[in-house]
Amino acid sequence: MAKLYFYYSSMNAGKSTALLQSSYNYRERGMNTLIMAPQFDDRYGVGRVTSRIGLEAAATTFSNADDLFEIVTTCCAEDPLHCVLIDEAQFLTKEQVFQLGQVSDKLNIPVLAYGIRTDFQGEPFEGSKYLLAWSDNLKELKAICHCGSKATMIIRLDENGNAVTQGSQVEIGGNDRYLSMCRKHFKDNFYGETEVGQPETDSAGTA
Repeated sequence: MAKLYFYYSSMNAGKSTALLQSSYNYRERGMNTLIMAPQFDDRYGVGRVTSRIGLEAAATTFSNADDLFEIVTTCCAEDPLHCVLIDEAQFLTKEQVFQLGQVSDKLNIPVLAYGIRTDFQGEPFEGSKYLLAWSDNLKELKAICHCGSKATMIIRLDENGNAVTQGSQVEIGGNDRYLSMCRKHFKDNFYGETEVGQPETDSAGTA
């Protein structure tokens, strides 16, 4: 029985690199993969999955209104698929997570979804919430905070480099707009106790 996998992390943990490597591993063995990505993610061009280390591949795009089970079924009719890989899976809807489960359960195709767990306010994305609830296998990919601890949260920055505390949950951006942090420094910055990315100081003013 094929399974639904969710690989989650904060930003800059190598999610896209891991996705592209997984696809390559299948294709190296003569198997077909389908890479999918949200239509509105145009950081590197629509229909492209690109990693920070320079790897990239074409992707089939989808919107929130699309039925992913139907898309995969149509692709299977043209050529057998051995794996479906989803980039930026946090942007899936609840219905689409259910549809990906159907891909595994009814079509017997493994689905590997890669995404961020929480947004810049520490709130779960809809797609991530249901992937965490319904996936067969969960795996955390680790990023590092500036303090050296594991980064599990994300801060959104304004044009002056200050933490943003309000706004739309979805705002496409890269390292110029977001920083990954541990929970402690996320709380310090989000609630205004320290400057973004700066270590705390003791009473004598030393780090």
